[in-house]
Amino acid sequence: MAPDSKRPLPKGEQFFTPGATGLRKAVEQRSAVPMTYLFTQVPRWVAPAILVILLLTGFAVSNWLGGVATLVVLAFVGWLAYLSWPSLGVGGRLLRVAVLIFLALVVATRFGAF
Repeated sequence: MAPDSKRPLPKGEQFFTPGATGLRKAVEQRSAVPMTYLFTQVPRWVAPAILVILLLTGFAVSNWLGGVATLVVLAFVGWLAYLSWPSLGVGGRLLRVAVLIFLALVVATRFGAF
């Protein structure tokens, strides 16, 4: 794929939750531009690579810097979990909650809560 070519959005999928109101609608609308840019303009390997680097930093550094790195990963994963929540089954929801709890515990240990 040429470096300046753009990936199209997936066909047949809605970008917003049908019938969303309140907070969900606001978050989805405010997330539309960064999400579209991230998933269509940035090379596919950039977001996972940055997240892996931040997560490894969070695991390796046991002070507040590791907590900040893991907090960024927690925020990104939480954002994606919130956006995908309505389309998930019970298993997907439990997995996302488990990952968020694990990341929150890592952040808490890096900031000295445990």
